Amino acid sequence: MTGVTMTAPSTEPNVSPTEPTLDELVGTATNTALLPEPDAHAYDAIATGDADPLILGGHKFTSRFILGSGRYDLNLIKATIENAGTQIVTMALRRCRTTENNLLDYIPKGITMLPNTSGARNAEEAVRIARLAREVCQTDFVKVEIEHETKYLLPDNAETIRATEMLAKEGFVVMPYMFPDPIAARQLEEAGAACVMPLGSLIGSNKGLRMRDFIEVIIANAHVPVIIDAGIGRPSQAAEAMEMGADAVMAYTAIASAGNIPVMARAFKHAIEAGREAYLAGLGTVTEGHAVPSSPTNAADYLSASK
Repeated sequence: MTGVTMTAPSTEPNVSPTEPTLDELVGTATNTALLPEPDAHAYDAIATGDADPLILGGHKFTSRFILGSGRYDLNLIKATIENAGTQIVTMALRRCRTTENNLLDYIPKGITMLPNTSGARNAEEAVRIARLAREVCQTDFVKVEIEHETKYLLPDNAETIRATEMLAKEGFVVMPYMFPDPIAARQLEEAGAACVMPLGSLIGSNKGLRMRDFIEVIIANAHVPVIIDAGIGRPSQAAEAMEMGADAVMAYTAIASAGNIPVMARAFKHAIEAGREAYLAGLGTVTEGHAVPSSPTNAADYLSASK
């Protein structure tokens, strides 16, 4: 066929010169200014693990999960500790015996034992238990617990402060369990506490962070680590505590009452690590009263609410 020219179909989009481009429609230039190109190495500034240790009495720990050991089957303790990745395990002195079924025989080597003064009703009793625990367990770490009654098991802050002062002078690394009173937290610091351990809710309740508002005040003003102790019932609650800025979480009942104890310990481990990383990364801004488009077109979508 003569007089006919064959040409390949055009691959260019059929866009009228008067129609806006896609970039103009979505405001790419504006978005680029507001959302700069991600830095592939931004995560390097978020220190975790060995580079983000928990310091207690001059001792460094890479795990921020403190595990209780009260009611486990002794044969499960090793697997539970290993799945938790913990480096500190609490223990009531009565479970550390010099005869058969000594709890210490079931604890992996390298674990720091944290004897508690459970059962003490005043500072003098707590100090006596702590001294016995130091001899039996060969550790200067002690968790001070002082409760007057058995229904609510609320810690006596005044007696706890007295015991902390006495034990700190004797060289103990004192980790006091306390009712979340910000004033008492500061007094415990001044008494020589290595940390403060406010309860999240009633011990053994698994109710979570019922005392959140007061714990946030303690965290904001503390000069020592803040470890959430008692009431944490789910991994999600442990992650929430870490996102708030807590330095560590102590958990026991939630794990001991789980259907699969070692697996629940591992779930808590991951939740605590995730919560810590989220806190270090910086949580996103919460907006009130309006939505923010996921693909904004201008600065106003970021910076102000729709009127």
